[in-house]
Amino acid sequence: MEHTADNCIFCKIVSGEIPAERLHEDDKFICIRDVRPQAKVHLLLVTKRHIPSLDELYAKTGAPGVGEAALEVATAVARKQGLLPGGFRLVINTGGHGGQTVFHLHIHLLGGNDLEGTFG
Repeated sequence: MEHTADNCIFCKIVSGEIPAERLHEDDKFICIRDVRPQAKVHLLLVTKRHIPSLDELYAKTGAPGVGEAALEVATAVARKQGLLPGGFRLVINTGGHGGQTVFHLHIHLLGGNDLEGTFG
């Protein structure tokens, strides 16, 4: 299946076609709760523009500043959600082998409990 804005669940959420509580919204991103949380707090920072993956962001769209803006917003959301100073984790799955299941660029923001693991 081709990954286009027409068949993208995140594009439908961004447009309001599918309702979702927006914990943050600005001109580039929305932040919503993950429907299948993997941590006490599991949020998704989703680009408003349909960008299929991190690879597409840099290889084809050349969108300067998106990465830095995403990190700034993720940190602000984490702080607002009470995850700081305790800590949080950001994850970007890219491509099928990287675990990406929704082909619209998004960052998983996880926290709220001890996230022990191999990524230390």
